[in-house]
Amino acid sequence: MKGIKDLTKGAIHKQLFNLALPIMATSFIQMAYSLTDMAWVGRLGSEAVAAVGAAGMFSWVANSISLLNKVGSEVSVGQSIGARNQEDARHFASHNITIALIISLSLGLILFVFAHPIISVFKMQSEIAHNSVSYLRIISTAFPFVFLSAAFSGIYNASGRSTVPFYITGSGLVMNMLLDPLFIFGFGWGIEGAGYATWVSQATVFSLFVYQLRCRDVLLDRFPFLTRLRKKYSVRILKLGAPVALFNTLFAFVNIFLGRTASQYGGHLGLTALTTGGQIEAITWNTSQGFSTALGAFIAQNYAARQSQRVFKAWHTTLWMTLVFGGFCTLLFVCFGTELFSVFVPEEAASLAGGTYLRIVGYSQLFMMLEITTQGVFYGIGRTMPPAIISITFNYLRIPLAILLTSKGMGVEGIWWSISLSSIAKGIVLACWFKLIQRKVFS
Repeated sequence: MKGIKDLTKGAIHKQLFNLALPIMATSFIQMAYSLTDMAWVGRLGSEAVAAVGAAGMFSWVANSISLLNKVGSEVSVGQSIGARNQEDARHFASHNITIALIISLSLGLILFVFAHPIISVFKMQSEIAHNSVSYLRIISTAFPFVFLSAAFSGIYNASGRSTVPFYITGSGLVMNMLLDPLFIFGFGWGIEGAGYATWVSQATVFSLFVYQLRCRDVLLDRFPFLTRLRKKYSVRILKLGAPVALFNTLFAFVNIFLGRTASQYGGHLGLTALTTGGQIEAITWNTSQGFSTALGAFIAQNYAARQSQRVFKAWHTTLWMTLVFGGFCTLLFVCFGTELFSVFVPEEAASLAGGTYLRIVGYSQLFMMLEITTQGVFYGIGRTMPPAIISITFNYLRIPLAILLTSKGMGVEGIWWSISLSSIAKGIVLACWFKLIQRKVFS
């Protein structure tokens, strides 16, 4: 097939590294979009950070939903390639992009129209809420760029060409880093300037993907972007991607509830600690997600080609790599959380609150990486439901656990402990689930 890499042959370590590193770097770049905004907005004060953080939670919802077509592309296209069926690979690619466009336009319209009542759930001061609404409306109009770029990335990952999304999203990050200080301080647009910088950067990433696929690549014989939806392909994509999108979206809604509770017990500093601390914690999440995505694409091809030994060896190799990094992040968050937080929000009270958050969630980093890495195995074999069940169950347990711990006098720290303990449980349970089914799946 034209424009793809065969992952069913060759050295496993080398292939995983070559596939994972660009994906991981791409994930860091996507994280850096938000951190760049936070770093510059943090110079406006903790109230500005709270406004951007509140709106950012709904951006998180959008990114979670976009996983439907990112994962849908990675698995459906990857398995078609592994089965040497280019016609199905082309159809799956086109269907993923078409579905992504429909969903993004619908979601963006909803958030733009209902921005006021949506932001009001956080019970913030009127000025902070007003700024948050403005920021949310700006970024919601860029959702088509975000969703389509996610689908394009999934198609490239499934084809074994993860370096392309890396270079393209890297270009977007550079633009965002240049535009943030210009728009926020140079033009004096403040919080809205951060939103406009993100909008322009995401539009640039989308445009570069289109240029790459139409003018430079012959990936899947230049498949059509839009197509009339057919049941055979649409249903398969929904079965693969919907569980992933669902549990990530529900996870985002859990964080919205926790954000409201953090605001109730800790004021805008509590909300700042949760939102900015969560962005910093994404250092661990994005590293493991990069390896998980690479593992899923690798396994999708090898599972379809019935190369079970390569599947197991890839999983064990990836586990070792991610757990080593997870140990490093644990030490970083537990021992230097306050100093790390102050890089993004230098205000002393906010740094202390954020440092406490990072110390508590730091204890769960190894288990988070275990969970996300094992997700990649499930995605690669086409079983996206078990990770969804585990994630939804334990993420929603955070709500009663947070209520219980705060009612026992732990205050906002009770919320942080509910996050940490549930992450530990998710990693253990999902790994055990895979060990229980592996013989049945590969027999």
